[in-house]
Amino acid sequence: MSKNMSNNKALQPSQVKAENASKGVMGWVEHRLPVFEFLNKELVDYKTPKNLNYMWNFGSLAGIILVIMIISGIFLAMQYTAHVDHAFQSVERIMREVNYGWLIRYIHMNGASMFFIVIYMHMFRGLYYGSYKAPRELLWIMGVVIYLLMMATAFMGYVLPWGQMSFWGATVITNFFTAFDINFALGDTAVSIPLGTGIMEFLLGGFSVDNPTLNRFFALHYLMPFVLVALVVLHLVALHAHGSNNPSGIDKKTDKDSVPFHPYYTYKDLFGLGVFLTFFALIVFFAPNFFGEPDNYIPADPLVTPPHILPEWYFLPFYAILRSVPDKLAGVLMMFSAVGILAALPWLDKHPIRSGRFRPLFKPFFWLFILACFALGWAGSQAPEGVAMLVGQTCTVYYFAYFLIVLPVLRFVERPVQLPDSIDAYEKSRCK
Repeated sequence: MSKNMSNNKALQPSQVKAENASKGVMGWVEHRLPVFEFLNKELVDYKTPKNLNYMWNFGSLAGIILVIMIISGIFLAMQYTAHVDHAFQSVERIMREVNYGWLIRYIHMNGASMFFIVIYMHMFRGLYYGSYKAPRELLWIMGVVIYLLMMATAFMGYVLPWGQMSFWGATVITNFFTAFDINFALGDTAVSIPLGTGIMEFLLGGFSVDNPTLNRFFALHYLMPFVLVALVVLHLVALHAHGSNNPSGIDKKTDKDSVPFHPYYTYKDLFGLGVFLTFFALIVFFAPNFFGEPDNYIPADPLVTPPHILPEWYFLPFYAILRSVPDKLAGVLMMFSAVGILAALPWLDKHPIRSGRFRPLFKPFFWLFILACFALGWAGSQAPEGVAMLVGQTCTVYYFAYFLIVLPVLRFVERPVQLPDSIDAYEKSRCK
């Protein structure tokens, strides 16, 4: 009796110390902060659908690029001078005098394009396989918010080199807010409420793009990636709440439908990372200015307007939508709506089948939508006239019609292919 009582007594501090020492530093940390148990649960033993293809690599790639962008951005910020008289020269000094400054800048500059390529692939995959449908609506909406913050961060970063395209791009984009000025007649008196102008001046820190603008954009460009990290963590929490979607769009039903994340998908992600880094390296070392504009290697001059003011390539589809509408306010509203409508997608597409694999009518409309997005990108890069204008207007109509008409109507007229009983049964049928 006394022996059992002594065994049940709490360990003395010296015994606890000895026990923790026997487990090493990791055991000591784990006893107080079970981080290794958490990582094992979420990254090793985490049950994942067995049929994920390489299109699911782009989520992890996006996280890796975000880390690369933050690290390279921190090193660039150490050498950059956020002043209109010195910004352009400081970038040139980074390229010519700072040890490996050219490499860090090219990684950061092209990393933005790589980031958007990966995110667009990630979004198109979600659109095709119905990853926005219940119970993953909030997961999708957080992804749209991340995308919006990415666009804002990229825009502010594009201004920092203080070249011609940086200056005039900032001037044109911030001028969009003047479309929200309110003008009306009250009897014989014209009344003007400069709401949009006030927003623009708040963003610029003055009446035009100048030193306060550059300082604000630099501060926000440095801050926003860390906000993105926080949102990405929430995105992952929401993802793990109900698990990943899969190409068949069928929920996991038995243990045969899933496999542990490690080693099956860690190795798959590592292979995808190797392919991506090879492509990234080819761009950085052999075509570093492929995505850039030559005018941005000319110092900003408020008195000389470039013949064609263009945003970065990843903004071109929205730029084409803006120019497709003759009215300034309507064009700005449609440009913002083109992104905002993505957040409403879970409620616009109520079709019970998730995956496009089992929706024969959905497929041609989806690929036509992809074609329209590429065509909008081309139209945005051309002068707003002739064929380019016609293509931009036609594709703008289809862009919105896809979300507002095609997807809601397909719910009632489409006859999908019968779904298999389970992921395991579907994969076995494909192997026969």
